[in-house]
Amino acid sequence: MPWRLHREGRFRAWLGGRFGGGPELGDRIWRRCLHFAGASVLLYYLLPPRFFLLLSTEEVLLLALGGVLVMEGMRLAAGLELPTIRPWETRRIASYAYYAVALVLAVLLFPTPIAVFVVLGTAFVDPLIGELRRRPVLPAGTIWWLPILVYLGVGVGALSGVGHWGLLPAALAALVGGLVAVAVERPKLRGYDDDLAMTLVPGVILTLWLIVWPAYPGLG
Repeated sequence: MPWRLHREGRFRAWLGGRFGGGPELGDRIWRRCLHFAGASVLLYYLLPPRFFLLLSTEEVLLLALGGVLVMEGMRLAAGLELPTIRPWETRRIASYAYYAVALVLAVLLFPTPIAVFVVLGTAFVDPLIGELRRRPVLPAGTIWWLPILVYLGVGVGALSGVGHWGLLPAALAALVGGLVAVAVERPKLRGYDDDLAMTLVPGVILTLWLIVWPAYPGLG
């Protein structure tokens, strides 16, 4: 019998039942909660550098990522069973591993306000898009304009509140980042992961923009 890190779906069945559904609904809710939890990587900016005494926050972050990748390797090589793994992820690297890599790279490589923007965007907008896709009765275009509107709010808050950008440049950058993130979420290709793309592609574009036009945040 392979090792498993779940209770054969009993908790997810219970969770789905509390919301009027079954195991499938509970699995979906639990996946959304885990996705939201990705935003907790931003604690990296709030904890003192030596909060973990012998290890720096960077070392702890990299160790945590290493643990995720080891667990994913055990799942693929040794049959470790994890909850919320979808059928098409059975023989490929699962989305949670890509997501973990994207979150760690974002906080280590991007300027802080841009990292906060892209991390919060992926953590909250990707699940929103997933839920919108399950509701075909919504008005045409909702799956595009609503996520971009959320990105705009998150981006203005992150770029102006954390990075002290002017409101106009923050709004423009948030709009560009949101458009890019929603666009790169859409492709469903073999070996392509939307969590990785939604986090890193807009982050790279906005960071390059900042390098080319360093006075940009002070405008407006």
